[in-house]
Amino acid sequence: MRVSVIGGGPSGLYLAILLRKAGHEVSVVERNAPDATFGWGVVFSEETLGALRDADYPTYLEITESFARWTSIDIHYRGRVLRSSGHTFSAIRRTHLLAILQRRAQALGATLTFHQEARPSDMDADLVVAADGANSALRKRSDFGGSSTPQGCKYVWFGTDLVLDAFTFVFKETEHGLFQVHAYPFDEHTSTWIVETTEPTWRRAGLDTMSEEDSMAFCRSLFAAELGEHRLMSNKSTWLDFPLVRNEHWHHGNVVLIGDAAHTAHFSIGSGTKLAMEDAIALANALERESLESALVDYELERQPVVERFQQAAGDSAAYFGRVASYFGLAPIQFAANLLTRSGRISHANLMQRDPRFVRVLDSWLAAHAAGTPLVPGAVAAPPMFTPLRAGGVHLRNRVVRSVSTPDLADAARAGAGLVLTGFVAVAEDGRTTPACPVLDDSWAPVVQEVHDNGALVGVRLGHAGRRGASRPAGGVDVPLADGWPLLSASPLPYTPFSTVPAELSEAGMTRVRDEFVAAAGRAREAGFDALELDLADGYLLASFLSPLTNRRDDEYGAEPLRFPLSVVDAVRAAWPGLLMARLTVTDWARGGTSVDQGIEHARALAAHGVDLVHVRAGHTTATSRPEYRRGYLTTLSDRVRNEAGVPTLVGGYLTTPDEVNTVVAAGRADLCLFDPAPSPLEEVASW
Repeated sequence: MRVSVIGGGPSGLYLAILLRKAGHEVSVVERNAPDATFGWGVVFSEETLGALRDADYPTYLEITESFARWTSIDIHYRGRVLRSSGHTFSAIRRTHLLAILQRRAQALGATLTFHQEARPSDMDADLVVAADGANSALRKRSDFGGSSTPQGCKYVWFGTDLVLDAFTFVFKETEHGLFQVHAYPFDEHTSTWIVETTEPTWRRAGLDTMSEEDSMAFCRSLFAAELGEHRLMSNKSTWLDFPLVRNEHWHHGNVVLIGDAAHTAHFSIGSGTKLAMEDAIALANALERESLESALVDYELERQPVVERFQQAAGDSAAYFGRVASYFGLAPIQFAANLLTRSGRISHANLMQRDPRFVRVLDSWLAAHAAGTPLVPGAVAAPPMFTPLRAGGVHLRNRVVRSVSTPDLADAARAGAGLVLTGFVAVAEDGRTTPACPVLDDSWAPVVQEVHDNGALVGVRLGHAGRRGASRPAGGVDVPLADGWPLLSASPLPYTPFSTVPAELSEAGMTRVRDEFVAAAGRAREAGFDALELDLADGYLLASFLSPLTNRRDDEYGAEPLRFPLSVVDAVRAAWPGLLMARLTVTDWARGGTSVDQGIEHARALAAHGVDLVHVRAGHTTATSRPEYRRGYLTTLSDRVRNEAGVPTLVGGYLTTPDEVNTVVAAGRADLCLFDPAPSPLEEVASW
């Protein structure tokens, strides 16, 4: 088979090596010089090295013999340097990597042509490989369903003759805003030094009008304490936006995309070259197994899910660095934990394997902080999920919350939860979701007492279903009853096309509903509940005032969406002395709905009116919302609410293992976690 590879970066060259070993005729065309490259060093993981070893041992040997290796991460934060060890990194100068791959490809008989654009004759091959980078010209000639959008902060990629001994993060506050550095060694003489900042800070510093030389001088001065006598070096180092490249399809006819032409992953997780070379391995293996068309399909099916996971992790990491200034209220050890676990690829348990000492200090700090006592050097503490918490005048024995049906409340307490929450309890008969929905009456006191007898606190979730009321208890979600009761909402908009149209809540209705919440809070107090959770989420009545999708009023309650919900909070706060929580939709996840920034403002307002803790929710404001479900899908939202609004949070979102809870709490992303463990095999057998 005759193969034309357009682009002489690592992915194109490595594919040429593998295809020549398989006996194919391969030519590589590169528009630039052999040693032309963007950036300085390339980082590899141990997993990738194993794949390279198996794919072509000679290049593996030459690459690994040239590596700079290190095992530590240094974090410069608020005048401290924190080090975490046990992280295996390997890096190589990018130009040296290219030279190794070029020599090997030529030795195997591949034709390499530099300083040459792709010619019509190159397109006549049996297979044309677009390996020409994120700005791929070849990709633009066909419809791959592609997109390229800016992601993350502004950044500039320098080198430095300061040889580091750790992957180094530096966070520097200035009068313009926060700057951060990602730096790592890649040979015995040089390190990569990437400077990053948000676009507003970049503009306030005047960097948008500076020359390349002036920009480098600015950065050299800014990080003079860290660089010492060492210099920064430029390689056409200008400020850039990182391009997030995605493609629905990776092949079209006889053209296939690999590497950055197919996808990119933000540099803050260091996976671009790794993914590109793994693409080459997967494509070569598929071509060895299958006919051309089948091989291209197999390659795409194999690689797309892998890349999507990395892009998700990279996107989380990029977003973290865009808002990292909001974490400057964290203590140094917790800031470091938040940074290390930002992308979801490192957890509390994984960090314990890598660096037990760091985790012991982290857990001991968290326990001391919760107890209000000084950190004792060498102390050993329980994992974060078992750290007590004091909030709203109550003391929880640990950070685990279970939300279960009424018959299971005591069982959840016996299982060790610190706080047990009821399901939705209506404040009035016409506020029920279904005819089976409970209201707060005298029957709750024995239930509460049984939970207390088993060592847990118990909270009641109070709400009014609004336009989601009068639904069938079975046979589908939000299916209206044939003979339901009148519904209420901020505006007369049905929840689904088949739902009953609710009445717009009047001033008199607001007074009645507010009084019902207060009366229910009084009954909760009499029943002995320790916590009260007001439901301002999931499209129910109070939530309907907060979203522009459900509040179309032209009065003051439309102009001030928080007005009525806050009046309920104020009235309940005056009647309820214990822990007051608010279940809040932070984003609607629907076009034109509440944004995350607006949701954070709502959380801030609730806290100002006496809410002790926000239970973070998302979506379900309308039946057409599109929640981004995945494990821990609410954790980032909780992280933002807690650290940007300064409000303690409870978070769920499919947290099913103790490690997930430990990671969330230790990193300061939430104070409490709604734990939803999968049933054990014995429990499943017992339910048969």
